[in-house]
Amino acid sequence: MLKSKGGKKSRESSLTEDKVKALLTEKDAKISALTAEISKLTNALNNSNVAGASRAVAGTTRRQHPLTAFSTTITNTGDGTTQVRSRMGRHASMSSQNVLNALPDEVEDSLAIRIVEMFKDPNKHLAYLKSEQFAMDILTMASRVRPVLEDEPRCIFLQSPCYVFGDIHGNLEDLHFFSDNIWRLGMSLTAGNFLFLGDYVDRGLSCLEVVAYLFAMKLLLPHKVFLLRGNHETRDVNGWEEHYGERSYIHQCRERFGEEIGYRVWEETNQVFDRIPLSAVIDQDIFCVHGGIPRAVTRESRIQDILSVPKVAGINPPYEHETEEYQQVASDCIWSDPASDEQEACGVDPQSGFGESLRGGGAICFGHKAVTNFLQQQGFSYIMRAHEAHAEGVAVSKGARVFTVFSTSKDHNQGSQAMAGCILVDFEKMKVINRSPAYGNKFVHRRDSISLAGMTEAEIAQRAQLGLVTAAEEPDEDEYEDYEDYDDEEEEYEYLTGATNFQPFTSNR
Repeated sequence: MLKSKGGKKSRESSLTEDKVKALLTEKDAKISALTAEISKLTNALNNSNVAGASRAVAGTTRRQHPLTAFSTTITNTGDGTTQVRSRMGRHASMSSQNVLNALPDEVEDSLAIRIVEMFKDPNKHLAYLKSEQFAMDILTMASRVRPVLEDEPRCIFLQSPCYVFGDIHGNLEDLHFFSDNIWRLGMSLTAGNFLFLGDYVDRGLSCLEVVAYLFAMKLLLPHKVFLLRGNHETRDVNGWEEHYGERSYIHQCRERFGEEIGYRVWEETNQVFDRIPLSAVIDQDIFCVHGGIPRAVTRESRIQDILSVPKVAGINPPYEHETEEYQQVASDCIWSDPASDEQEACGVDPQSGFGESLRGGGAICFGHKAVTNFLQQQGFSYIMRAHEAHAEGVAVSKGARVFTVFSTSKDHNQGSQAMAGCILVDFEKMKVINRSPAYGNKFVHRRDSISLAGMTEAEIAQRAQLGLVTAAEEPDEDEYEDYEDYDDEEEEYEYLTGATNFQPFTSNR
């Protein structure tokens, strides 16, 4: 008995403040999910007029819905739609008007609004996009969004409906497609959450515009827009100018703003990346991450392992305060892939379900066994991840339990018929939304387009540098380097890790 008490005391003393907070975060998320389930069952009971339903659910926790004092009026103009905000209550009774007048004003964020206006039509803001003012705006947003992201847990817990997006890679055209069709009236007027799975920079030519827009939306809607970290949100990747050339994020920062300011923009935005969460869970049922599931480093759950990753983590390269075991957790989250059929047959450990990735350098792949163990341990049904290019936009693997979402159709050698996709998690259903190759774009033009006929070569070249003008003809598939080819990724990962940082078959400790 004394031994038992001593063991209990030892376990209690091992619970640090950070671990207690991580445990509370996970438990609170489960409570929220159960509360949402109760609400759905309550609505079902009320809708079916079950006798006594109101008595049975008396005291059920209700979600609060604070009233805003403003309405938004949508107007159709020659340039599209415009939105006008105005206070409600002009024709309300005196008592209602007094209540509305007492509501606090919504102060518009002029900086974030300026970025959103740029995003709507970059062609009208070419001077701004190449100005020092744009650089200062990015630096200001970075300083403001940094504490917002640092306050979030390393695994965030969301409720549906939720739109899930994969890699964007500086592709403003496909991001604009989603804006035009999914949040046409703006994210604030669109029901649901928005979850981005990482890889915002490199490979595309509009990395700065993508970063600025996502930072702006996070500032405007911190409880509606959520960002996860990808492997390209690390300095060793987005600073690898020798590999990516003009498509490197650091190159675009320096090319746009000059050596000194450009490097400062690159470093300050990377400090934001250091604080971006690694994973998310939707409805306590769908695990979302950039790369894949991490190997366990403790006897606690993998979610607890992720929650224990430091709130500020460099990963590649790491900060001094990052331990090797939690650097492994973070690296697995941003680098790992589902095992191929060939790897399942001969390259995956039958006990753990993990194996060495074709990327090499200590990166891992996860097979059927690893997926089954993880989902059973956490009580989840699905895994949603990004990290791998697919011409179909969304791919399904591991017994239809793993979804790979890719939200850019460019710069990955997938051919002219590649689609950009996302997934809508809508309560009990999941729906795939893809951009057709035939979908036209209103601000990115081909070099031989009639819309460019009146421009000089200098004006066209300026737009091409920002990714707003594309080649006259689609390139052959073998014309450009296949960035998602595993031979190339192996070189990349070995460069970043020294090829020996982590052991690929670490079992549960």
